[in-house]
Amino acid sequence: MNADASAPPRLTYWRIWTDEQGTSHQSRCVADHFERQSMGGAAPQWNAPQGTAQASVVFAVLPVGWVGEWHENPKPQWIVPLSGRWFVESMDGHRVEMGAGEVSFGGDQHCAADARGRKGHRSGTLGEVPAVLMLVQLDRPTARGRPANAVDEGDG
Repeated sequence: MNADASAPPRLTYWRIWTDEQGTSHQSRCVADHFERQSMGGAAPQWNAPQGTAQASVVFAVLPVGWVGEWHENPKPQWIVPLSGRWFVESMDGHRVEMGAGEVSFGGDQHCAADARGRKGHRSGTLGEVPAVLMLVQLDRPTARGRPANAVDEGDG
């Protein structure tokens, strides 16, 4: 986020995605289409709507030591860690570790299993406390291909 309150902010987040061959990758992306708007009559704030879709909210608590072996996100979903730490490893070997407030988007649907049987991503908790996540699952399809708003191919 930029410090200048008069300039629109830029929010970076991780996105896991699937390329045309069915391999998952992670890229740092940016949300930068913010507009000043009032919500419910409150003072204007910066908002960046992310499209329309039916959505479900799920709170997940991943126990200490939990590992979710290779799987795809069940739906396109925003993942917001509320407390604790967790990791996501994509099929290309890239591993991202995240903590509270570090947003990611799970869009690795349509993967193809590789020669080692990996499909999608693996994830798990880090540290000595559970990872508490809020998931906003969207009822809309994803397509293969690098996200247009990716700012780099890796650790950004």
